[in-house]
Amino acid sequence: MAILVFDTTGAECSVALRVEGQPDIVLSETIGRGHAERLAPMAQDALKQAGIEPRALERIGVTIGPGGFAGTRVGVAFARGLALSSGAKAYGISNLAVIAHALTGTRPLATVHDARRGEVVVQIWRDGPDAAQRLSIADASARVTGLALAGGGAGLVASEGQAVVDNGKLDLVALLDLAGQVGAEQSPPTPFYVRPPDAKLPGGVAP
Repeated sequence: MAILVFDTTGAECSVALRVEGQPDIVLSETIGRGHAERLAPMAQDALKQAGIEPRALERIGVTIGPGGFAGTRVGVAFARGLALSSGAKAYGISNLAVIAHALTGTRPLATVHDARRGEVVVQIWRDGPDAAQRLSIADASARVTGLALAGGGAGLVASEGQAVVDNGKLDLVALLDLAGQVGAEQSPPTPFYVRPPDAKLPGGVAP
Protein backbone atom coordinates (compact mmCIF):
# COMPACT_ATOMS: atom_id res chain seq x y z
CA MET A 1 0.00 0.00 0.00
CA ALA A 2 1.17 3.54 -0.78
CA ILE A 3 -0.13 6.27 1.56
CA LEU A 4 0.55 10.00 1.23
CA VAL A 5 -0.36 12.36 4.08
CA PHE A 6 0.09 16.03 4.75
CA ASP A 7 -0.54 18.71 7.36
CA THR A 8 -1.00 22.39 6.59
CA THR A 9 -3.05 23.41 9.64
CA GLY A 10 -0.24 25.23 11.47
CA ALA A 11 3.04 26.99 10.79
CA GLU A 12 4.56 23.84 9.28
CA CYS A 13 3.96 22.48 5.81
CA SER A 14 4.51 18.74 6.23
CA VAL A 15 4.27 15.75 3.91
CA ALA A 16 4.88 12.06 4.60
CA LEU A 17 4.78 9.02 2.36
CA ARG A 18 4.62 5.35 3.28
CA VAL A 19 5.30 2.76 0.60
CA GLU A 20 5.33 -0.90 1.51
CA GLY A 21 8.90 -2.21 1.75
CA GLN A 22 10.46 1.26 2.01
CA PRO A 23 11.31 3.54 4.95
CA ASP A 24 8.79 6.29 5.62
CA ILE A 25 9.61 9.61 3.95
CA VAL A 26 8.86 12.68 6.10
CA LEU A 27 9.35 16.25 4.84
CA SER A 28 8.53 19.32 6.92
CA GLU A 29 9.21 23.04 6.64
CA THR A 30 8.23 25.80 9.06
CA ILE A 31 6.85 28.47 6.74
CA GLY A 32 4.12 30.28 8.66
CA ARG A 33 2.18 31.11 5.49
CA GLY A 34 2.34 30.06 1.86
CA HIS A 35 1.17 26.44 2.22
CA ALA A 36 -0.55 26.56 -1.17
CA GLU A 37 2.77 27.28 -2.89
CA ARG A 38 4.84 24.66 -1.04
CA LEU A 39 2.48 21.71 -0.63
CA ALA A 40 2.41 20.36 -4.19
CA PRO A 41 6.21 20.60 -4.72
CA MET A 42 6.81 18.83 -1.40
CA ALA A 43 4.37 16.05 -2.32
CA GLN A 44 6.08 15.68 -5.70
CA ASP A 45 9.46 15.48 -3.97
CA ALA A 46 8.26 12.70 -1.65
CA LEU A 47 6.87 10.70 -4.57
CA LYS A 48 10.09 11.18 -6.52
CA GLN A 49 12.19 9.98 -3.58
CA ALA A 50 10.06 6.83 -3.36
CA GLY A 51 10.18 6.29 -7.13
CA ILE A 52 6.41 6.16 -7.60
CA GLU A 53 3.79 8.11 -9.57
CA PRO A 54 0.62 9.61 -8.05
CA ARG A 55 -1.49 6.88 -9.63
CA ALA A 56 0.29 4.36 -7.36
CA LEU A 57 -1.27 5.97 -4.29
CA GLU A 58 -4.08 4.08 -2.59
CA ARG A 59 -4.83 6.44 0.30
CA ILE A 60 -4.36 10.13 0.98
CA GLY A 61 -4.64 11.46 4.52
CA VAL A 62 -4.95 15.12 5.48
CA THR A 63 -5.31 16.87 8.81
CA ILE A 64 -8.63 18.74 8.93
CA GLY A 65 -8.05 20.81 12.09
CA PRO A 66 -8.65 22.37 14.43
CA GLY A 67 -5.99 24.73 13.17
CA GLY A 68 -5.46 27.71 10.92
CA PHE A 69 -8.40 28.49 8.66
CA ALA A 70 -6.51 29.20 5.44
CA GLY A 71 -4.01 26.35 5.83
CA THR A 72 -6.76 23.86 6.60
CA ARG A 73 -8.62 24.83 3.43
CA VAL A 74 -5.44 24.44 1.38
CA GLY A 75 -4.81 20.92 2.68
CA VAL A 76 -8.37 19.68 2.27
CA ALA A 77 -8.67 21.09 -1.25
CA PHE A 78 -5.35 19.55 -2.29
CA ALA A 79 -6.33 16.17 -0.86
CA ARG A 80 -9.60 16.14 -2.76
CA GLY A 81 -7.99 17.26 -6.00
CA LEU A 82 -5.15 14.75 -5.79
CA ALA A 83 -7.60 11.97 -5.00
CA LEU A 84 -9.61 12.78 -8.13
CA SER A 85 -6.54 12.87 -10.35
CA SER A 86 -4.78 9.80 -8.91
CA GLY A 87 -7.72 7.50 -8.12
CA ALA A 88 -6.69 7.27 -4.46
CA LYS A 89 -9.16 7.57 -1.58
CA ALA A 90 -8.85 10.75 0.51
CA TYR A 91 -9.45 10.74 4.27
CA GLY A 92 -9.72 13.59 6.73
CA ILE A 93 -8.18 13.09 10.18
CA SER A 94 -8.46 15.51 13.08
CA ASN A 95 -5.32 16.96 14.61
CA LEU A 96 -6.56 15.88 18.04
CA ALA A 97 -6.74 12.26 16.87
CA VAL A 98 -3.17 12.41 15.52
CA ILE A 99 -1.87 13.71 18.85
CA ALA A 100 -3.79 11.04 20.76
CA HIS A 101 -2.57 8.25 18.48
CA ALA A 102 1.04 9.28 19.01
CA LEU A 103 0.36 8.89 22.75
CA THR A 104 -1.58 5.63 22.60
CA GLY A 105 0.01 4.40 25.84
CA THR A 106 -1.17 7.47 27.76
CA ARG A 107 -4.78 7.13 28.93
CA PRO A 108 -6.90 8.84 30.11
CA LEU A 109 -5.74 11.75 28.00
CA ALA A 110 -7.15 15.14 27.03
CA THR A 111 -5.98 16.67 23.76
CA VAL A 112 -6.36 20.45 23.85
CA HIS A 113 -6.26 23.03 21.03
CA ASP A 114 -5.91 26.74 21.74
CA ALA A 115 -8.97 28.26 20.03
CA ARG A 116 -8.03 31.83 21.08
CA ARG A 117 -10.49 34.33 22.56
CA GLY A 118 -10.25 32.59 25.94
CA GLU A 119 -11.44 29.24 24.57
CA VAL A 120 -10.00 25.81 23.83
CA VAL A 121 -11.16 22.71 22.00
CA VAL A 122 -10.93 19.62 24.21
CA GLN A 123 -11.26 15.94 23.36
CA ILE A 124 -10.93 13.30 26.06
CA TRP A 125 -9.58 9.83 25.26
CA ARG A 126 -10.17 6.82 27.48
CA ASP A 127 -11.01 3.51 25.78
CA GLY A 128 -12.13 5.66 22.86
CA PRO A 129 -12.68 9.35 22.19
CA ASP A 130 -15.43 11.55 23.56
CA ALA A 131 -16.82 14.21 21.24
CA ALA A 132 -14.61 17.28 20.87
CA GLN A 133 -15.97 20.37 22.62
CA ARG A 134 -15.19 24.08 22.48
CA LEU A 135 -15.08 25.38 26.06
CA SER A 136 -13.89 28.37 28.00
CA ILE A 137 -10.48 27.89 29.58
CA ALA A 138 -12.05 27.79 33.05
CA ASP A 139 -14.62 25.15 32.08
CA ALA A 140 -12.00 23.09 30.28
CA SER A 141 -9.67 23.20 33.28
CA ALA A 142 -12.41 21.75 35.45
CA ARG A 143 -13.25 19.14 32.83
CA VAL A 144 -9.70 17.78 32.47
CA THR A 145 -8.77 17.60 36.15
CA GLY A 146 -6.70 14.48 36.81
CA LEU A 147 -6.02 13.71 33.14
CA ALA A 148 -2.76 13.79 31.23
CA LEU A 149 -2.76 16.70 28.79
CA ALA A 150 -1.43 17.09 25.26
CA GLY A 151 -1.72 19.63 22.48
CA GLY A 152 -0.87 23.25 21.88
CA GLY A 153 -3.51 24.42 24.37
CA ALA A 154 -2.57 22.01 27.15
CA GLY A 155 -0.65 24.60 29.14
CA LEU A 156 -3.68 26.89 29.23
CA VAL A 157 -5.81 24.41 31.16
CA ALA A 158 -3.20 22.59 33.26
CA SER A 159 -3.45 22.79 37.02
CA GLU A 160 -0.32 22.94 39.16
CA GLY A 161 1.49 19.62 38.93
CA GLN A 162 -0.72 18.26 36.13
CA ALA A 163 1.17 16.29 33.50
CA VAL A 164 1.56 17.92 30.08
CA VAL A 165 2.99 15.16 27.89
CA ASP A 166 3.08 16.83 24.47
CA ASN A 167 3.14 20.36 23.04
CA GLY A 168 0.90 19.64 20.06
CA LYS A 169 3.40 19.36 17.21
CA LEU A 170 1.96 16.70 14.95
CA ASP A 171 3.69 13.37 14.47
CA LEU A 172 3.55 12.55 10.76
CA VAL A 173 4.18 8.85 11.43
CA ALA A 174 1.05 8.81 13.60
CA LEU A 175 -0.83 10.49 10.75
CA LEU A 176 0.40 7.79 8.37
CA ASP A 177 -0.79 5.11 10.80
CA LEU A 178 -4.26 6.60 11.03
CA ALA A 179 -4.54 7.10 7.28
CA GLY A 180 -3.96 3.38 6.89
CA GLN A 181 -6.67 2.50 9.41
CA VAL A 182 -9.57 4.87 8.90
CA GLY A 183 -12.91 3.88 7.45
CA ALA A 184 -15.15 5.41 4.83
CA GLU A 185 -16.97 7.53 7.41
CA GLN A 186 -14.01 9.95 7.33
CA SER A 187 -14.04 10.40 3.59
CA PRO A 188 -14.14 12.77 1.79
CA PRO A 189 -12.21 15.15 4.07
CA THR A 190 -14.10 18.13 5.47
CA PRO A 191 -12.50 20.95 7.50
CA PHE A 192 -12.97 20.93 11.28
CA TYR A 193 -13.28 24.64 12.02
CA VAL A 194 -13.39 25.89 15.60
CA ARG A 195 -15.74 28.72 14.59
CA PRO A 196 -16.89 30.41 11.38
CA PRO A 197 -14.29 32.66 9.72
CA ASP A 198 -14.20 36.34 10.67
CA ALA A 199 -13.82 37.40 7.04
CA LYS A 200 -16.99 38.19 5.12
CA LEU A 201 -17.75 38.49 1.46
CA PRO A 202 -19.54 41.60 0.20
CA GLY A 203 -23.01 41.68 1.71
CA GLY A 204 -21.83 40.08 4.96
CA VAL A 205 -21.81 36.51 3.66
CA ALA A 206 -19.19 34.13 5.11
CA PRO A 207 -16.92 32.47 2.53
